[in-house]
Amino acid sequence: MSECGSTLPRRQLGRYLRNGREECGLTLHQAAALIQRSASTLQRIERGMVAHLREVDTDALCKVYGFEGEQVVAMKALAVHGNELSWWCEFGDVIPENFDFYVGLEASARSLKTYEPELVPGLLQTPAYASAMFGTAHPTDTAEEHARRVQLRMRRQTRITRKYQPAELDVILRESALRCVVGGPKVMSAQLKHLADMGCRPNVNVQVLPDRAGFPLGEAVGSFVLLDFGTDRSGQTIEPPVVYVEGFIGDLYLEKPLAVQRYHQAYEGLRRSVMDPAASRSLLRQIAREYV
Repeated sequence: MSECGSTLPRRQLGRYLRNGREECGLTLHQAAALIQRSASTLQRIERGMVAHLREVDTDALCKVYGFEGEQVVAMKALAVHGNELSWWCEFGDVIPENFDFYVGLEASARSLKTYEPELVPGLLQTPAYASAMFGTAHPTDTAEEHARRVQLRMRRQTRITRKYQPAELDVILRESALRCVVGGPKVMSAQLKHLADMGCRPNVNVQVLPDRAGFPLGEAVGSFVLLDFGTDRSGQTIEPPVVYVEGFIGDLYLEKPLAVQRYHQAYEGLRRSVMDPAASRSLLRQIAREYV
């Protein structure tokens, strides 16, 4: 079932409810029993991953945790906003299980830092590159399903291409990803030219980690995305940052400060070995010419 509510309000509500539970000294199992829900359901509520938060659950949790007045009003408002339908709901039939949660985080992020050692990141893929990827990954799709997967990927890209307050995107791409052929030489040539062009945008930075750099961290590191949600007008963090790690059989969302800090350190460690933006664009255009 697609979780079509707005991800950020759900996540904020979950964090406040988790804080309330911990301040009361209750375990997940104890709090869940008090509202006659399972511990796994309450855990999903606290992580902002519940498909639809029932009003009765919000009321019950506020009562158990002793929330009053404005606190209750705020919790209910977040629950209402969290249940509102988002644009990606119309693609529910082609969004992989739990990936809609990531799409929601991506749509709310002020900035994203992406490391990709093998493939071009989805936010920078051309339609032809994405089509080739989906054709291999989902060979049994109908023509309509295939087209909708590509359409969803292109729709996600408006987060960084729109004119009003686009998100900032910082990408570190291994050179090997530029030479991994997807869709054939023409597709790759156009894709690399597109990467170079996107790197010229004021809100997009694309840098290549050359093969000669080896393993700057002393070990292999898989792809990951650091999502930051910025601050409000008073300078307060809107929502803590998240690290998204895509896996073959499941995805990881890391929120604990120490884990997030380690990935930030890893990203900066990789950055010390990358080519500068101008040199990266030159290499992208050079390899693009080699393909044709």
